[in-house]
Amino acid sequence: MPDGEKNIASRARGMPPFIVMDILEKAKEMEAINGFSKLYAMTGWRLGYVIAPPEFIRPLQKLQQNLFICAGSFVQAAGIAALRECDEHVAQMVATYDERRHYLLARLKTMGLATRVEPTGAFYALANVKKYTGDSYSFAFEILEKARVAVTPGIDFGRNCEGYLRISYANSLENIKEGLDRLAEFLAGKKA
Repeated sequence: MPDGEKNIASRARGMPPFIVMDILEKAKEMEAINGFSKLYAMTGWRLGYVIAPPEFIRPLQKLQQNLFICAGSFVQAAGIAALRECDEHVAQMVATYDERRHYLLARLKTMGLATRVEPTGAFYALANVKKYTGDSYSFAFEILEKARVAVTPGIDFGRNCEGYLRISYANSLENIKEGLDRLAEFLAGKKA
């Protein structure tokens, strides 16, 4: 098995490779579902994988055949190439996103919007805006209209996320800084 296949989940979540191998060895007791979208910058290509106990494979195949058919052959080839040839690029992307994540989290903290849990898997953070609003949906649209910054209302992720905004750091550090500057200026005019 190529290194990329052994370590795909460990790079995405920062887990040591032995944990990933443990998942593969314990496939009789657990299952894992993942994709290539974020780790390999293949968003929209709709390529993923399942690690599952043998007795679940055929039922999963039936679902897959009726719901998705299959990923295109060029997408499958790209996935294989990503696993075999992209370790250096993935490491560089992970470092870049980590720099952006650290900047965003520090900046949110100085703005009084500290996250309760630091993100480790994707490139989003949930900023607590409860001191400004109880309606994250309307607040997100107000921010878009007045500060020209797009954020996602927490309520879109369930009742427990009401009062939060999801902020992405999947952009350049320069754009993240500008967006947070605009957000800070907008919040300065609001009553906390």
